[in-house]
Amino acid sequence: MKRFRSYLLIAPTAALIFLFIVLPYVTVLIMSFRAPADGQPYGEGFSLGGYAQFFGQAYYAWSLPQTILLGMATTLICLVLGYPIALHIATASRKWRGLLYGIVLSPLLIGIVVRSYGWTILLGNSGVINATLRNLGVIDRPLPLMYNNFGVILALAHVFLPFMVLPLLSALQSMDPAIAQAARSLGARRFTIFRRVTFPVSMPGVQAGCILVFVLAISSYVTPALVGGMRVKTTTLLVVDALIDQFQWPFGSAMALVLAVSAGLIVLIFARLTRMKWT
Repeated sequence: MKRFRSYLLIAPTAALIFLFIVLPYVTVLIMSFRAPADGQPYGEGFSLGGYAQFFGQAYYAWSLPQTILLGMATTLICLVLGYPIALHIATASRKWRGLLYGIVLSPLLIGIVVRSYGWTILLGNSGVINATLRNLGVIDRPLPLMYNNFGVILALAHVFLPFMVLPLLSALQSMDPAIAQAARSLGARRFTIFRRVTFPVSMPGVQAGCILVFVLAISSYVTPALVGGMRVKTTTLLVVDALIDQFQWPFGSAMALVLAVSAGLIVLIFARLTRMKWT
């Protein structure tokens, strides 16, 4: 009877997980093996044509490593910028901590479309940055700040920076300040305290923040489409193009599944490596 009650308690959660996580992935998996067809989403029978088309054409295959590299670069930038911010908030007084915390969260109150479009105004050939530099006589022609990897990575780092700061802040706030004080009283320098005490303690936050930002970055559509101008071809853009514009559901599902499996493997390797390093 107790076991039945336990199953009854977890039944709603299990049902939600099945309906919104397991079932969609199973549908994508089955769809990726369906045969392509003209004028309709898929044909009769099953085929490996979607995977063959993706890996057989360099235009599509190259988008996968480019997407992964964009995600890694965005994650690294967010970690480098987000760690000092989180450390400063964690060590700030209670009076300022709430204000700084609100500043970090404030970008999330603005839609991602608005934030991405704001970067097009800043980075465009006639945007704020290029116009200012030209008026000052610093440059003669606009700098290529947009429609390339640089602009996309910069915009993605701005959009997803709060998702790095929040896990780091949670991990740093859980650290006992007496540990760092004890290390300082024993003569340890600040960098030594950071390397031997602060950073290892905050490693769960680093792992969570890196995984969260990486997954969000490689699956982002709006920012690469607006800032990249469809010239920076990520796998996510190609998936949407295959599903909506080309109406090739098996091909789009195959690309989406390849991206999901690749991201899962990278996250697993990262988690294992960081666990071996700091445990």
